[in-house]
Amino acid sequence: MWLFVNAIALHNLPEGMAMGVSFAQADMAVGLPLSTAIAIQDIPEGLAVAVALRGVGMSPRKAVGVAALSGSMEPLGAMIFVVSHEVIPETHRNGHQRAATLGPMAGFMVMMVLDTTLG
Repeated sequence: MWLFVNAIALHNLPEGMAMGVSFAQADMAVGLPLSTAIAIQDIPEGLAVAVALRGVGMSPRKAVGVAALSGSMEPLGAMIFVVSHEVIPETHRNGHQRAATLGPMAGFMVMMVLDTTLG
């Protein structure tokens, strides 16, 4: 069951990136329909996660909370796109290549160490 919940959460990451890409050109004619379509299909996904968690005995409140948390990957995906598409190139244009490259690498390493040590 947790494999299912994690799969839903992980697949929300590229959906968030797709939304970030759709708004990248500041064209609401592209971004709004795509975001609306993704939001509509996320409703049954969240419901499926909550129902699966309820099926293994989780309380309704906690099941809804975990389902909502699984959807939090979409804004993260959108932010990853914004950072990689907008922020990093801008820092490279201004002569901050080393910090712009080492900063995300250090952040990723810290995240991996915390993930490994905290379980």
